[in-house]
Amino acid sequence: MSGLFVVFEGGDGVGKSRQTEWLASWLRECGLEVVRTFEPGDSPVGRQIRRIVLSPETGELAPRAEALLYAADKAQHVYSVVAPALARGAVVISDRYVDSTLAYQGAGRVLDRDEVEWINRWATQGLRPDLTILMDLDPSEGVGAITERDRMEAESDDFHARVRAGFLALAARDPERYLVLAARDAKETNVARVRARVAALLGLSVPPGTLEP
Repeated sequence: MSGLFVVFEGGDGVGKSRQTEWLASWLRECGLEVVRTFEPGDSPVGRQIRRIVLSPETGELAPRAEALLYAADKAQHVYSVVAPALARGAVVISDRYVDSTLAYQGAGRVLDRDEVEWINRWATQGLRPDLTILMDLDPSEGVGAITERDRMEAESDDFHARVRAGFLALAARDPERYLVLAARDAKETNVARVRARVAALLGLSVPPGTLEP
Protein backbone atom coordinates (compact mmCIF):
# COMPACT_ATOMS: atom_id res chain seq x y z
CA MET A 1 0.00 0.00 0.00
CA SER A 2 1.28 3.45 -0.84
CA GLY A 3 0.48 6.47 1.27
CA LEU A 4 -0.66 9.96 0.43
CA PHE A 5 1.65 12.95 0.02
CA VAL A 6 0.16 16.37 0.80
CA VAL A 7 2.21 19.56 0.65
CA PHE A 8 1.41 23.06 1.88
CA GLU A 9 3.11 25.86 -0.03
CA GLY A 10 3.12 29.65 0.02
CA GLY A 11 5.13 32.67 1.00
CA ASP A 12 6.44 33.44 4.45
CA GLY A 13 3.89 34.24 7.13
CA VAL A 14 0.86 32.71 5.38
CA GLY A 15 0.01 30.16 8.08
CA LYS A 16 1.22 26.89 6.53
CA SER A 17 2.43 25.41 9.81
CA ARG A 18 -0.95 25.83 11.49
CA GLN A 19 -2.69 24.24 8.53
CA THR A 20 -0.38 21.20 8.61
CA GLU A 21 -1.03 20.82 12.33
CA TRP A 22 -4.82 21.01 11.94
CA LEU A 23 -4.87 18.52 9.07
CA ALA A 24 -2.54 16.09 10.82
CA SER A 25 -4.62 16.13 14.02
CA TRP A 26 -7.84 15.46 12.10
CA LEU A 27 -6.38 12.57 10.11
CA ARG A 28 -5.02 10.97 13.29
CA GLU A 29 -8.50 11.23 14.77
CA CYS A 30 -9.67 9.34 11.68
CA GLY A 31 -7.27 6.53 12.63
CA LEU A 32 -4.56 7.13 10.04
CA GLU A 33 -0.81 7.19 10.48
CA VAL A 34 0.40 10.71 9.76
CA VAL A 35 3.94 12.01 9.35
CA ARG A 36 4.08 15.78 9.64
CA THR A 37 7.31 17.22 8.30
CA PHE A 38 8.87 20.33 6.77
CA GLU A 39 11.60 21.72 4.55
CA PRO A 40 14.32 22.70 4.82
CA GLY A 41 15.72 20.92 7.82
CA ASP A 42 13.77 17.85 8.89
CA SER A 43 16.74 15.50 8.88
CA PRO A 44 20.16 15.63 10.59
CA VAL A 45 21.80 16.72 7.34
CA GLY A 46 18.91 19.04 6.58
CA ARG A 47 19.32 20.89 9.86
CA GLN A 48 22.83 21.88 8.83
CA ILE A 49 21.63 22.99 5.41
CA ARG A 50 18.78 24.97 7.01
CA ARG A 51 21.26 26.86 9.15
CA ILE A 52 23.30 27.80 6.09
CA VAL A 53 20.43 28.94 3.86
CA LEU A 54 18.38 30.76 6.51
CA SER A 55 20.88 32.26 8.93
CA PRO A 56 21.53 35.98 8.32
CA GLU A 57 25.14 35.24 9.26
CA THR A 58 25.58 33.33 6.01
CA GLY A 59 25.36 36.54 4.02
CA GLU A 60 25.13 36.52 0.25
CA LEU A 61 25.07 33.19 -1.56
CA ALA A 62 25.33 32.69 -5.29
CA PRO A 63 21.77 31.96 -6.45
CA ARG A 64 22.86 28.67 -8.02
CA ALA A 65 24.65 27.61 -4.84
CA GLU A 66 21.55 28.44 -2.83
CA ALA A 67 19.35 26.42 -5.20
CA LEU A 68 21.69 23.43 -4.98
CA LEU A 69 21.69 23.53 -1.18
CA TYR A 70 17.89 23.45 -1.14
CA ALA A 71 17.92 20.57 -3.64
CA ALA A 72 20.34 18.65 -1.42
CA ASP A 73 18.01 19.11 1.54
CA LYS A 74 15.13 17.75 -0.52
CA ALA A 75 17.12 14.73 -1.66
CA GLN A 76 17.92 13.76 1.93
CA HIS A 77 14.41 14.58 3.13
CA VAL A 78 12.76 12.31 0.57
CA TYR A 79 15.32 9.55 1.19
CA SER A 80 15.15 9.53 5.00
CA VAL A 81 11.66 10.82 5.85
CA VAL A 82 9.12 11.04 3.04
CA ALA A 83 9.70 7.90 0.97
CA PRO A 84 9.89 5.47 3.92
CA ALA A 85 6.65 6.87 5.38
CA LEU A 86 4.81 6.64 2.06
CA ALA A 87 6.08 3.08 1.54
CA ARG A 88 4.42 1.94 4.74
CA GLY A 89 1.14 3.65 3.83
CA ALA A 90 1.31 6.80 5.96
CA VAL A 91 -0.10 10.18 5.06
CA VAL A 92 2.83 12.58 4.75
CA ILE A 93 2.06 16.26 5.26
CA SER A 94 4.94 18.57 4.44
CA ASP A 95 5.37 22.28 5.02
CA ARG A 96 7.17 23.14 1.73
CA TYR A 97 8.59 20.97 -1.03
CA VAL A 98 9.82 21.43 -4.62
CA ASP A 99 7.48 24.31 -5.43
CA SER A 100 9.19 26.46 -2.82
CA THR A 101 12.49 26.14 -4.64
CA LEU A 102 10.83 26.86 -7.99
CA ALA A 103 9.20 29.97 -6.51
CA TYR A 104 12.03 31.29 -4.31
CA GLN A 105 15.10 30.34 -6.31
CA GLY A 106 13.48 30.14 -9.75
CA ALA A 107 11.17 33.17 -9.71
CA GLY A 108 12.66 35.01 -6.74
CA ARG A 109 16.32 34.68 -7.77
CA VAL A 110 15.38 34.80 -11.48
CA LEU A 111 16.99 31.47 -12.32
CA ASP A 112 15.76 29.41 -15.25
CA ARG A 113 12.74 27.54 -13.86
CA ASP A 114 13.16 24.55 -16.17
CA GLU A 115 16.74 24.06 -15.01
CA VAL A 116 15.82 24.46 -11.34
CA GLU A 117 12.93 22.04 -11.79
CA TRP A 118 15.09 19.41 -13.47
CA ILE A 119 17.60 19.52 -10.61
CA ASN A 120 14.87 19.18 -8.01
CA ARG A 121 12.99 16.39 -9.81
CA TRP A 122 16.27 14.50 -10.02
CA ALA A 123 17.03 15.16 -6.35
CA THR A 124 13.60 13.90 -5.26
CA GLN A 125 13.56 10.95 -7.69
CA GLY A 126 10.54 12.46 -9.42
CA LEU A 127 8.31 12.16 -6.36
CA ARG A 128 5.38 14.57 -6.70
CA PRO A 129 2.70 15.42 -4.14
CA ASP A 130 -0.77 13.97 -4.59
CA LEU A 131 -2.09 17.38 -3.57
CA THR A 132 -0.44 20.76 -3.15
CA ILE A 133 -2.30 23.33 -1.08
CA LEU A 134 -1.18 26.86 -1.87
CA MET A 135 -1.86 29.43 0.83
CA ASP A 136 -1.97 32.69 -1.10
CA LEU A 137 -1.43 36.08 0.54
CA ASP A 138 -0.08 39.49 -0.39
CA PRO A 139 3.51 39.55 0.95
CA SER A 140 2.81 42.85 2.71
CA GLU A 141 0.41 40.95 4.98
CA GLY A 142 2.58 37.86 5.35
CA VAL A 143 6.32 38.39 5.47
CA GLY A 144 5.66 42.10 6.01
CA ALA A 145 4.23 41.30 9.44
CA ILE A 146 7.30 39.33 10.57
CA THR A 147 9.54 41.39 12.86
CA GLU A 148 12.54 39.07 13.31
CA ARG A 149 13.34 37.80 9.83
CA ASP A 150 15.63 35.05 8.65
CA ARG A 151 17.86 35.39 5.61
CA MET A 152 15.11 34.66 3.08
CA GLU A 153 12.39 36.62 4.86
CA ALA A 154 14.67 39.67 4.86
CA GLU A 155 14.70 39.84 1.06
CA SER A 156 13.17 42.81 -0.78
CA ASP A 157 9.48 43.44 -1.45
CA ASP A 158 10.11 42.85 -5.16
CA PHE A 159 11.67 39.47 -4.38
CA HIS A 160 8.66 38.34 -2.36
CA ALA A 161 6.29 39.62 -5.05
CA ARG A 162 8.11 37.46 -7.61
CA VAL A 163 7.88 34.49 -5.26
CA ARG A 164 4.11 34.91 -4.91
CA ALA A 165 3.71 35.18 -8.68
CA GLY A 166 5.87 32.08 -9.07
CA PHE A 167 3.63 30.03 -6.78
CA LEU A 168 0.47 31.16 -8.57
CA ALA A 169 1.99 30.31 -11.96
CA LEU A 170 2.76 26.78 -10.77
CA ALA A 171 -0.80 26.28 -9.56
CA ALA A 172 -2.20 27.59 -12.84
CA ARG A 173 -0.01 25.18 -14.79
CA ASP A 174 -1.54 22.08 -13.16
CA PRO A 175 -4.81 23.11 -11.45
CA GLU A 176 -6.10 19.58 -10.82
CA ARG A 177 -3.22 18.88 -8.44
CA TYR A 178 -3.60 22.14 -6.51
CA LEU A 179 -5.97 23.69 -4.02
CA VAL A 180 -5.44 27.45 -3.86
CA LEU A 181 -6.74 29.13 -0.71
CA ALA A 182 -6.86 32.75 0.35
CA ALA A 183 -4.75 32.56 3.49
CA ARG A 184 -6.82 35.15 5.34
CA ASP A 185 -10.18 33.48 4.73
CA ALA A 186 -11.90 32.20 7.87
CA LYS A 187 -10.14 29.28 9.53
CA GLU A 188 -13.31 27.17 9.41
CA THR A 189 -13.68 27.76 5.68
CA ASN A 190 -10.13 26.81 4.74
CA VAL A 191 -9.94 23.84 7.10
CA ALA A 192 -13.16 22.43 5.62
CA ARG A 193 -11.86 22.88 2.08
CA VAL A 194 -8.61 21.10 2.90
CA ARG A 195 -10.37 18.24 4.67
CA ALA A 196 -12.81 17.75 1.81
CA ARG A 197 -10.03 17.46 -0.80
CA VAL A 198 -7.92 15.13 1.33
CA ALA A 199 -10.92 12.97 2.28
CA ALA A 200 -11.74 12.56 -1.40
CA LEU A 201 -8.19 11.47 -2.20
CA LEU A 202 -8.20 8.96 0.65
CA GLY A 203 -11.69 7.71 -0.08
CA LEU A 204 -12.74 8.58 3.45
CA SER A 205 -16.42 8.41 4.27
CA VAL A 206 -16.95 11.05 6.94
CA PRO A 207 -20.18 11.91 8.78
CA PRO A 208 -21.82 15.32 8.13
CA GLY A 209 -20.11 18.03 10.14
CA THR A 210 -16.79 16.18 10.35
CA LEU A 211 -15.22 18.40 7.70
CA GLU A 212 -15.64 21.48 9.89
CA PRO A 213 -13.18 22.13 12.74
